[in-house]
Amino acid sequence: MEKDPGNLMNLSRGLAFFYRMGDLVEERIGQHIIEKDKEARVLEEGAMAYPHVWYRVPLADGQSGDGSEYHVYLKAAHSDRLVIFFSGGGVAWNDYTAARPVTGGKVAAGLPHFYWNNLRPFTQIMNINIGITETGNKDNPFEDWSFVIITYTTGDLHVGDNDYTWRDDEAGEEGVVHFHGYRNFLAAMKKAKEYFPNPAKILIAGDSAGAFAVPALAPEVADDWYPSCGDITCFSDSGQLLYDGWRRTAEEMWKTKPGIAEAIHTPNITLDWFARLYARKGDSIRYLYACSVRDYLLSAYYNDVENEEFTSDAEIQEAFYAQFKEMLAGLKRITPGFRFYINDFPNIMIIKKGMKGGTAHTCVREKFFYLPNREGISMAKWLSDAVNGEMYDCGMALIDEKSTP
Repeated sequence: MEKDPGNLMNLSRGLAFFYRMGDLVEERIGQHIIEKDKEARVLEEGAMAYPHVWYRVPLADGQSGDGSEYHVYLKAAHSDRLVIFFSGGGVAWNDYTAARPVTGGKVAAGLPHFYWNNLRPFTQIMNINIGITETGNKDNPFEDWSFVIITYTTGDLHVGDNDYTWRDDEAGEEGVVHFHGYRNFLAAMKKAKEYFPNPAKILIAGDSAGAFAVPALAPEVADDWYPSCGDITCFSDSGQLLYDGWRRTAEEMWKTKPGIAEAIHTPNITLDWFARLYARKGDSIRYLYACSVRDYLLSAYYNDVENEEFTSDAEIQEAFYAQFKEMLAGLKRITPGFRFYINDFPNIMIIKKGMKGGTAHTCVREKFFYLPNREGISMAKWLSDAVNGEMYDCGMALIDEKSTP
């Protein structure tokens, strides 16, 4: 049966409309941030950071995926406690995904989009002043912690060191993406050490793509940058994506340093990197993991890996749920000391076309950070308890459920 040309034309017009609207919304949010003087001020080289103020810190040695400038965010506090936070923002694992960075238009139109490749005023709302990074909120137990937010613009899980030329046969195009996540990490850590030389307590945390970076880079944070700190917690929020080609991607596309790439032995890169971390650090640090049971976004990435469809529905979410249960068991095999925060907060991202149902993607830098899960405990409380030595699993009843939300 031939497709009706009229229907195809209407579909094309509809996508174009959503594309324009998505880009317009993103542009206006960025303009609002600038016009209302809400953009984080730039911290000049050598300047003092006033407590409880977010700063942008340009890093001359850093570079975003599209070749543009790179900066991190920094906030000082009165305490000697430090959060080193790896931001999320998608991943590129082959030429097709490398050729499709995120824009507001692609999100609104439901077109494939896999990673953020630059920093602009709009991306500030994803990095600071929400969840654990919120200032002026008495309910935030991390209000008086210093922060370095290692922003993410490279699609390489923060571990790449390569200028990669991608070729998109479908579109007949080619281009370059700067997989400089590892270089950006090193530049960020130099800045962290400059402003926070001797913290007594460190939380190494990350969400989404940053959740993968936590176990990959925590050994260097602990051993190379803060070897004298005896109180370190590692926390990954929502880092699960099974793919048979991770080793090849890490070695050939990202050019990851050998120690990190050689640790990849299975389709579960998170398990592999946590196993490497535990082999090096043992029980000298704390290990935490959190995720929702049917993450709509992580399941969409998995659907694209398996079926080349960047969408999520009940069937693929059930596949994610089964993998998730295996993931938690695998983390417990690494060390019984692993502790989990599990939730079934609903997916509220209704603007994402093709992302039906499922549960939320990440909590630590979302409003969900303060909401109680099924057991009546918020991530804020669970995480605060953990970094202070009171570690426990929370929400595990959701792992035994048989029904789909």
